Amino acid sequence: MNYAAYLQKIACQGDFIPSIITLKRLQKNHLLHIPFENLDIYYGKPIPMDMSYIFDKVIRQHRGGFCYELNALFYHLLVNMGFEARLISGRVYHKVKGYGPEFDHLAIIVTIDSMEYLVDVGYGEFAFHPVAIDLDRSQKDKRGTFKISQYSDTHLAVNIQKMGKWNPIYLFSPEGREYKDFEEMCSYHQTSPESHFTQKRICSLATEEGRITVTGNRLVIKDSYGLKTTSIKDQDEFLAYLFQYFQIEFREVLEESLNVS
Repeated sequence: MNYAAYLQKIACQGDFIPSIITLKRLQKNHLLHIPFENLDIYYGKPIPMDMSYIFDKVIRQHRGGFCYELNALFYHLLVNMGFEARLISGRVYHKVKGYGPEFDHLAIIVTIDSMEYLVDVGYGEFAFHPVAIDLDRSQKDKRGTFKISQYSDTHLAVNIQKMGKWNPIYLFSPEGREYKDFEEMCSYHQTSPESHFTQKRICSLATEEGRITVTGNRLVIKDSYGLKTTSIKDQDEFLAYLFQYFQIEFREVLEESLNVS
């Protein structure tokens, strides 16, 4: 992977010393420059768990991805820069189903000066900065207030505070994992009709003051002025919004998918 091109993509050029300051900058800039999206999945184009393929898609083709792509890519960048990092398994919380199975989510733990941090650029709406694994301590971030607590002998829970109550986001095990351990669940989320990634197209990017999201047939812009929702009339308008707000050229993939179907 061309790490210089990766750093340029997320507007983080120069020489960096592995530190919490560097990690904070890398995570926030990644979230501001690379969208969370499932467009290939929704339109039936399989995503292999191959880092060369993912690098080409996300960095060279100016696309986004989901956790098995974005966090895996970010992990390799961190290791290349000298950070002590490991991949971990998460179990995302669903209001109806509860917590998902093991390997439902891929995240990262980074160790700096004996402190461990939960790092996640592949969840969608999450903290701008790493969340210290300092149990039961409230940690304020521009994206919300987060807390990590003991859930069981094997798992920790990360929660966000809303309306004075702590709401679950996902469980995670601190145990280090291999990328191949996520293959089955990565395939499931790309193919199963039960996976939310196959049910509705989404492309979403954090901004300093909110978020820009294409979801289904709606464009949703959240900023300091509030929330604005616009209906997407047709495929041409959908493609125009992808380019306008995310710089994503998607016509070729879309037309190929429609021709195949």
